[in-house]
Amino acid sequence: MPTRALELSVVVATYQERNNIPELVSRIERALGALTWELTVVDDDSPDKTADLVREFARRDPRVRCVQRIGRRGLASACMEGMLSSAGAAIVVMDADLQHDETQIPIMLSQLLSGATDIVIASRYVNGLDVGYWDGRRVAISLWANRLGRLVCRQTISDPMSGFFMIRRSVLDSTVHKLSGTGFKILLDILASVPKPLCVREVPYTFRPRFTGQSKLDGMVAWEFGMLILDKLTGGAIPARFIGFTIVGAAGVAVHMTVLTLLLKGLSSPFHYSQAVATVAAMVFNYAVNNVLTYRDRRLRGWSWASGLLTFMLACGIGALANVGLAAYLFERQSRWFIAALCGIAVSAVWNYAVTRLFTWRDVATAR
Repeated sequence: MPTRALELSVVVATYQERNNIPELVSRIERALGALTWELTVVDDDSPDKTADLVREFARRDPRVRCVQRIGRRGLASACMEGMLSSAGAAIVVMDADLQHDETQIPIMLSQLLSGATDIVIASRYVNGLDVGYWDGRRVAISLWANRLGRLVCRQTISDPMSGFFMIRRSVLDSTVHKLSGTGFKILLDILASVPKPLCVREVPYTFRPRFTGQSKLDGMVAWEFGMLILDKLTGGAIPARFIGFTIVGAAGVAVHMTVLTLLLKGLSSPFHYSQAVATVAAMVFNYAVNNVLTYRDRRLRGWSWASGLLTFMLACGIGALANVGLAAYLFERQSRWFIAALCGIAVSAVWNYAVTRLFTWRDVATAR
């Protein structure tokens, strides 16, 4: 057990990474050598029992510890919790899949401790393009994401999308309350949230193939990235979840009109019947999509899904009454029809978002 002061905290967020843990711990131990360090693994309740294996290592080595999250998902938020639960004055964040080169950590620490450096980023692009085995499609996606990321950064950085970086605790402490915790890129969140530009250094490294397992990049990741960009572009004035909720609601209008048209024009059904079915269809669509996208980290399943649908429809039903009531009130008082309609829509959107956030997708989801 180290007797010197703690020099470095290593934070790793995991989901389904059990097979990588033994090699990860071994490589970190070799790479950090005589440094005094701790490893905090934040696991989102992986079905493969990643957390149990980490605790086995922790019982043999007190430098290793596990934070197991129940009912929560998300790489950025997991990294935040890991950094906040660590103790080092210097914190390095890396992935568990061993694509990040752990031998660069001592170099990064040396850079961080020299001068007034705030963050050291292990970059895939500082010396051109160095992404190892990636194909053209993956390279194009990464370059595109980096360009979007630079829109919200407060300084020019070659790789704001890097998931491998080291930060001073003092910088984290000054920024953490401004972070959204949305998506999968905590570094971008930090760079876009700091009150003033940081002193940043970049060190080159080659992105390696995964040791075991499969990539978790999917359409959901792209959605969360878009929400993070919108959140930072609006300065956090409009919550990212509300933006996503509104986008889904707009898609729900299209579903409503499509079902209404099919029933009314295609099947010659009565209008009141067609309108009722279209309304229910749009509500179910909005609920299902929000459950998968907007509230991915609080996603409801099983009986929780059914009970959530009921609370969602109840909230939206009240919101619809408020929509119609306000619009009618404004219209009767000589407001332009489209202004009255927009005011009604705005009120119902805010109501639906606020109430369903409280009662449908509570802070701790009952299932994932």
